[in-house]
Amino acid sequence: MTQHYVACLDLTGRRCLVVGRSNAKVRALEAAGAEVVSVDRYEPELLDDAWLVVVVDVEQGERVFADASTRQIFCNVEDVPELCTFILPALHRRGDITVAVSTGGASPALAQWLRDRFAAQIGFEHEQLARDLRRVRPWVKKTFDSYDERRDFFRNAVAKALG
Repeated sequence: MTQHYVACLDLTGRRCLVVGRSNAKVRALEAAGAEVVSVDRYEPELLDDAWLVVVVDVEQGERVFADASTRQIFCNVEDVPELCTFILPALHRRGDITVAVSTGGASPALAQWLRDRFAAQIGFEHEQLARDLRRVRPWVKKTFDSYDERRDFFRNAVAKALG
């Protein structure tokens, strides 16, 4: 089993390709600031300058994956973990807070079930606290010299706010 490195990507201005029909995938990439090219029919030159590719049309998956791998472009073929150099977790967003759950491709249904349970725990107070902490972050960076002091400040602020 592959152990994935989990990260949140800044796709602002990066070219991303979606092969097959998926308005949801296109909207999610556009919301992340990506320059999205969406096509039904794949041709290798579509990978020129692409940063990542999502393949919804699984019939084209092996070909796209092979071409993307040769060019060292991140590729996700929906529901085919062995043809993925990245996987997409089940997400829930509320303001600045994002809950992401992955089963490493083993069971998207389980990931979605867990996501829904975790997401139900996040309320308006958490969303507001995230906004407030973002606002004081520059002050904290200027005021406290060490990472440990900054970490302790934020831990105490969260504990005080959420009790």
